[in-house]
Amino acid sequence: MKKALLLIAVAFTLAACNTVQGVGKDVQKAGSAVENAAKK
Repeated sequence: MKKALLLIAVAFTLAACNTVQGVGKDVQKAGSAVENAAKK
């Protein structure tokens, strides 16, 4: 039973990391767009 709970906790942790990483990429793209607009 404890192994199952541990696996579930690990799965949620990895899912959260992927979500945060995706948000970081979106923010980076938005920052690049602003930077490119400022250069023009």
